[in-house]
Amino acid sequence: MPNKMRAFVADRGGNIAIMSALIVTLIVGAAAFGVDLGNVLADRRKAQSTTDIAALVAAADIPDAADAVAAAVADNNFNATAPADIVPGVYVADPSLPPAQRFTPSSVATANAVQVTLQTTTPLFFGRVLIGRDSFDIQTVATAAATAFASFAIGSQLASVNGGLLNQILGQMLGTSLSLSAMDYQSLIGADVDLFGFMNALAAQLNVNGVSYTSLLSGSANIGTVINAMLDSEQAESGASAAVAALTQIAAAVNGATTTIPLGSLVNPGPYGTMMIGQTPSSTVSVSTFNLLTAAAGLANGDNQVAASLSAGLPGIVSASMLLAIGQPPVGTSWVTVGPVGASVYTAQTRLLLTAQLQGTDGISSVTVPIYVNVASGSATLNAVQCGYPDISTSSVTLGVTPGVVDSWIGNVSAADFNNLTQAPQPGPATLVSAPGLSVTGLAHVAMDNTSPTPVSFSYGEIEAQTAQTVSTTDYTSSLVSQLLGSLTLDVSVAGLGIGLPSTVTQTVGDILAAETTPLDQLLASILATVGVGIGQADVWVTGVRCDGAVLVN
Repeated sequence: MPNKMRAFVADRGGNIAIMSALIVTLIVGAAAFGVDLGNVLADRRKAQSTTDIAALVAAADIPDAADAVAAAVADNNFNATAPADIVPGVYVADPSLPPAQRFTPSSVATANAVQVTLQTTTPLFFGRVLIGRDSFDIQTVATAAATAFASFAIGSQLASVNGGLLNQILGQMLGTSLSLSAMDYQSLIGADVDLFGFMNALAAQLNVNGVSYTSLLSGSANIGTVINAMLDSEQAESGASAAVAALTQIAAAVNGATTTIPLGSLVNPGPYGTMMIGQTPSSTVSVSTFNLLTAAAGLANGDNQVAASLSAGLPGIVSASMLLAIGQPPVGTSWVTVGPVGASVYTAQTRLLLTAQLQGTDGISSVTVPIYVNVASGSATLNAVQCGYPDISTSSVTLGVTPGVVDSWIGNVSAADFNNLTQAPQPGPATLVSAPGLSVTGLAHVAMDNTSPTPVSFSYGEIEAQTAQTVSTTDYTSSLVSQLLGSLTLDVSVAGLGIGLPSTVTQTVGDILAAETTPLDQLLASILATVGVGIGQADVWVTGVRCDGAVLVN
């Protein structure tokens, strides 16, 4: 027996047949695996292509993303084995973030992107033999972002230009003295500055290169540097214009100033922030040169107060003085931005105490009127961008605008009350008339507010022309001064004895005040408009719109 075993082991007959059987089995198995693998890869490519298309059409119409995905699945004869998973969200093109962190789920109202997940199966011809399964599950994911966005700003327009008043206010805000004419200011109001030209000029002034716009704006700059960047940008665009001449005077006046401003509160480039300095978007983003100047001046002033005796030049006003305080806009915001739906801009909280001495009559030599006005931060939010395809001129933009709440008094507002920006004052009566043997005090309060945003639409023509639109508070039915005077309570005292409200005195004081309603309104509006806010109003501009459809981002 042992000999037979040894003989069997030593016998090489039939080796080729055995090896051939093994090799054939491997070849057949490899072929089977190759067939199944090829089918899986082909079906996966088709599934990914369908998912990409579904994500693109969903991002192009986010409110109706579900219908858009369903249509894409049907048009591509995609055999889905589960309902499509559609997730709206916000996509941020920030290269510093890992790709997986650039998309964040959100509500449809704030979404600028959609993530779509589709599932299907592919049959395996030899899968049951090889892996015990006759099908393979395929799941594909695609994220697409809408590139529709707009550039817009909030502020206030000057109804009329008073060069002397502007010189006093802007001069103090910039920490210098100005002597520009009304025509100089009119040239600044009529000129526009390209924001990217300005930012590139700012980078050159700061000797910064090789960084993104967001990095540039993350720091601060001297106010003189900012004004010189505006000058360089304006000069590059318009040459030796009247606006350039006016900016040259301002740049010379602030030469040597040490005040710095946070650049991110001045300009927000939005989705263009990741672009490198020197690069410019295909669509221009421009704003009024005067508005950019006053925004920079407000930031330069910070929380400091501007106090000035005003040369009002208005009939019936003997003299006037003001105390002005400008707070910071909400943290991380600016007054002009570029962004998708959900982006916002804000004005800064502003307080004004205007004390005017009015020409008297009928035995009353003068009447002193202290008018306190607090204008809370106003806002504008990009509610919608309607893109016209293929005709861009049919595009439109809708903003939701909320003017700042106005709280105003004729009363004795103390310095402590005025300086406390965190709390509204509750002043007592102010002395309006003080003469030997006669005293007249008065107190009035008016509040105007609009608790919900007002939708404001801009046509493509209005965007191209940078047409401003004004939103007023729901309670803003007449002038502020007339409303204050309508609620004014007077108290008359003769020789220290209260004698009620003698009709002759109250009528005379009332007539003096009523005659100066319009000049006081003009003075209040001019001061506040200079620093970019309105009395119960907010002016908004849409300066550009871009509609590139949707693009795959992941």
